[in-house]
Amino acid sequence: MHRNDDLYNFLLERTWNLTESWYADLDKVELGGVYASTDPVVVETLKKQNHEFHKRFCKLFAEESAVFYEGFEEWVIEIAKDEEHARTPIHLILQEFFHVQTQYIQLINEFASQYKDKYSLEEINRWKDITIKAFNKVIMWFTEESHKYSESRLKAQQEMINELSSPIISLTKHVALLPLVGDIDTARAKFILDSTLTQCTEREIHHLLVDLSGVVMIDTMVAQQLFQLIETLNLIGVTSTFSGIRPEIAQTAVQLGINFNRVSIVSTLEQAVKLKDFTK
Repeated sequence: MHRNDDLYNFLLERTWNLTESWYADLDKVELGGVYASTDPVVVETLKKQNHEFHKRFCKLFAEESAVFYEGFEEWVIEIAKDEEHARTPIHLILQEFFHVQTQYIQLINEFASQYKDKYSLEEINRWKDITIKAFNKVIMWFTEESHKYSESRLKAQQEMINELSSPIISLTKHVALLPLVGDIDTARAKFILDSTLTQCTEREIHHLLVDLSGVVMIDTMVAQQLFQLIETLNLIGVTSTFSGIRPEIAQTAVQLGINFNRVSIVSTLEQAVKLKDFTK
């Protein structure tokens, strides 16, 4: 049986000492991220987070395993989503997990020396083994949550970048401009297609100017997506004008056999804006 009131109370009484000792031992010169911060608010928050870990972890010897890990969920998710920890390299965070694990092994040894006549070496070793296994599980759990949070942030940032890099700019009541800049991969091309159709419908756009002068190169898949954009815009009653098509892009379109019969093409955006149809 791993639960033991003596060990639990022994650890619980030392939680703040564990935190202060851990922070004092931090190599704040070598470490980066949250551990190197000199901001008093960040330092105080870091200590509170560490102390909260200890208050929860010492319950390993007071609760059933299922209850113990359930009590850790809130802490793990909070730290994984904490902005200061998110800006800290993951290997530094894992390093400090192992640092704290060492603290617990040392405390169990200290406990064993105080109660050497009460508990056997087998019991002491079992507590150490349980401690290491618990740390491994919490570390893996934190790593997974941290990865999920990083992925969700990256996805949100990419969506924001896509939105900012594919804006529909209203020129008149029913005429708008879509200036495309930079590299366009398949994922971005699909976003442009979906976003453009949605915005044209919502804004009741009748004519869309698509300027490609800021796009250096597109591959065949992206060219097909742009062709699909032309066709789909036509189906919802939006005519389109393309400007700034570079020779390389034109060559790719010709090789694909893309038909531009339903779209007007001009050399520059200035020519597109000056078309008489847009003054109506």
